[in-house]
This record gives sequence, structure tokens and C-alpha cells, in this order.
Amino acid sequence: MSQVPINTIEITERAASKVKKFAENEGKNPFALKVAVKGGGCSGLTYDLEIVDTPAENEKIIKQHGVEIRIPKKSFIFLAGTILDFSDGLNGKGFLFSNPNAKKSCGCGTSFSV
Repeated sequence: MSQVPINTIEITERAASKVKKFAENEGKNPFALKVAVKGGGCSGLTYDLEIVDTPAENEKIIKQHGVEIRIPKKSFIFLAGTILDFSDGLNGKGFLFSNPNAKKSCGCGTSFSV
């Protein structure tokens, strides 16, 4: 995967396709993907993904591959430069975060520390 400028995050085409499918299944149109960070998990912070249809205040908005990504400004410091991908392989199915800010992450990849 390529390096992402630190002032943004990137979603791969594969992940964008899955997000669109989830939004369609939830009947949300128009929609956006909210990507946030919250406290929890074995490493201290966890990723939080949500299909939303209404904007919130203080969100950074990024549009890629037909998906609007909304990131709460409080979370952006932890997510800047991150690549969001989707795996459908034998080792598991789900969204994968390649986060240059994560100093340590758990084995399952859902929590991290900075």
C-alpha cells in the first residue's frame, strides 16, 4: 500500500465497495461512513465505523471512490495518514486499518495505542 498524506486518510476501492453495500442494506441514501476512535480495547483505543445519514458538527469530510468519509475532529489526530481496506480472505473478513500513528496494536487489529 502507498503512503498517505498525513492530512487525510485513504479508503481503498475494495473497502469503499463494502461500505456502499452496507449502506444499501441499511437503506441509507445518501450516506457517509463515520470513522472515529474511542477509548477501549486491550491497547487503549478502538476504531469505530458507522454508516450515517446526517452530518455532525466538527467533522473533517473526505470523499474517495464514491464514499463520503466523516471523521470527528477529536479522532482525526489518531487517524491521520491511515489507510482503510477490507479483507475477505481465509484469515478473516473485515475492515483493516493501516495506521502510521499506532505504536502498538492488539492481535485482532481492532485496538491500538499511540
